[in-house]
Amino acid sequence: MSAKADQAQETTEQYTEDVVITRQKVYRRATGTHGLWQQFPASVAKGGIPADRLPQYVRLMLGHSASVHQDSEPLRVSARLTPKDVESVDKTVGRNLRPATTIDTDAWIDNEGRVVRVRQKIHFASDLDIVGTITLTDFKNPMPVNAPAAS
Repeated sequence: MSAKADQAQETTEQYTEDVVITRQKVYRRATGTHGLWQQFPASVAKGGIPADRLPQYVRLMLGHSASVHQDSEPLRVSARLTPKDVESVDKTVGRNLRPATTIDTDAWIDNEGRVVRVRQKIHFASDLDIVGTITLTDFKNPMPVNAPAAS
């Protein structure tokens, strides 16, 4: 199988992982390992950040009274959103966020107009906040890849 894919790294308190995202599947494994990739259907592997719709996500932020921090490099955009707001960009991600009350989001845009980082602080009425960050690096032209061997 050959497909176009994006690659990113996600960090949790436990470890950093490599992530390959195609339209059908998401593959993950701990960074620096040569172990098997874990495979998930793309539709159920989405979390709270619409990683495949970042430009639309930033436009949503700008449409919700976002603050634009022009003194930062790269440029930072900040906004407070609701799960219903996010649903207008990505229904699955919006549904994943439904238990939240609000989402404070920051997005960084480089000089070429690419979203290079998104950080969310997800607020809940009765639980602790969750902070999630995705950082995108090593931008190149899309390239065909074979799906990693999944476990």
